[in-house]
Amino acid sequence: MNTDDIHPIRGDCSTPISSTLLDQPLVFIHENHLRQRHICAVIDEIAQHHVQKKDIRAILTFLTNELPLHLQDEEEDIFPLLMRRCEPEDEIGRAISKLTVDHAHAGADIPKIVEILEKLETEDIEPNETESSALTEFTAHSRRHLILENAVILPIARARLTDADLSNLSIRMCQRRSVKPPQEKSHEEHD
Repeated sequence: MNTDDIHPIRGDCSTPISSTLLDQPLVFIHENHLRQRHICAVIDEIAQHHVQKKDIRAILTFLTNELPLHLQDEEEDIFPLLMRRCEPEDEIGRAISKLTVDHAHAGADIPKIVEILEKLETEDIEPNETESSALTEFTAHSRRHLILENAVILPIARARLTDADLSNLSIRMCQRRSVKPPQEKSHEEHD
């Protein structure tokens, strides 16, 4: 697994990430962060009264299906792996503590954002001032969170996680998504 070979794979980031990238878990996570940034940009457009129903449906799918899995990937697997593998000088505990608080904040905010978006989709209306404010606050918080993950967590993960860690991470992420791990797929192809 070569996790150093990070390059844009997503195109416009408007569709879910292909499960074929799960064999490269850090690339998959990076791609998820690109998708999340795209989702934030679309939410900002909605907050500015540029509402398109297809955009709302895609955002709702991301917030209710994809993002919870991503947060689990980080909290249940990546953060604990980093806590075990990092050196004291990495000071990873402080970054993980901040991100864990951010995840709790997102967990509290997501139902409100989903409620706003469902209302906009169902009633075919634009957001009011309070709703627009909630949407833009959510995206601003999400972007700050992504900066920390992309600038600190992913580079340290690339440096500290072993091939065995990445393989196990891949398997756990596949299981979480009910997808066969890449190792099982390759064995089936040879049978």
